[in-house]
Amino acid sequence: MCTVTEKAKKVRLVSFDVDGVLTDGRLFFDNHGQETKGFHARDGLGIKLLRQSGVEVAVISGRRSKSVECRMAALDIALVYQGQDDKLVALEDLCQTLNLQHDQIAHVGDDVLDIPVMKRVGLSVAVQDAHEIVKQKADWCTHLPGGYGAAREVCDLIMKSQGSLEAMLSQYEV
Repeated sequence: MCTVTEKAKKVRLVSFDVDGVLTDGRLFFDNHGQETKGFHARDGLGIKLLRQSGVEVAVISGRRSKSVECRMAALDIALVYQGQDDKLVALEDLCQTLNLQHDQIAHVGDDVLDIPVMKRVGLSVAVQDAHEIVKQKADWCTHLPGGYGAAREVCDLIMKSQGSLEAMLSQYEV
């Protein structure tokens, strides 16, 4: 059985769910029905560093949101799959598009829609406040809840496992 570190060494793509992973899962609507979400800045920097280290990033969300489009554009993430009731369709498209095997992909989720993808990929991660069933299926669980730095934990885990974390942080004189 492979350890989490061994699985993380193979990762060339991390796919993140959005609501409950990159956000805290709460949905806010203004008086005009416009939806807003809160994204954590540390998650954004972690994703930026991960991409600089050579690992690609995608998002696979069951919902559609203009907020997600805006945040992913700000992070320069082109692999954005929204409105995915069947997230396996997006996973297979990512495998074909990037010429990857399932064991080269990590997926981070928080609810039962993520389980089919988590069962297929090489490294499955649940955020700390994920549904209990999702945490049971995961290879690893973050210490932080979704929307509060959990994605950064995943990025750091992968970079540390691949030996690139120190180099990525050294540009900030850490």
